[in-house]
Amino acid sequence: MLLPLIKLANDTAMLAVESQIVIWVRLSQAATGRGSASESMLMVTEKVSAFAEASLTIATGGSAHKVVKGYRKRVRANVKRLGRSRS
Repeated sequence: MLLPLIKLANDTAMLAVESQIVIWVRLSQAATGRGSASESMLMVTEKVSAFAEASLTIATGGSAHKVVKGYRKRVRANVKRLGRSRS
């Protein structure tokens, strides 16, 4: 009983950290003039898509942990992609 709760808390904390990295990189790019309109559009469409996916997961009986895992997958992909673009 306690282990799944600890796993959810850990994954949620990691999601928060990874999300802050993505936010920092995107804001830094925008502030230095390296941001692009396509990146801004991608940011918005990703959020809408992730929300729809999370809503569907919950509506079909999915768990909070499954929602967090889905968000983390998207955020990690952003960290990796934005990390390559900084180089």
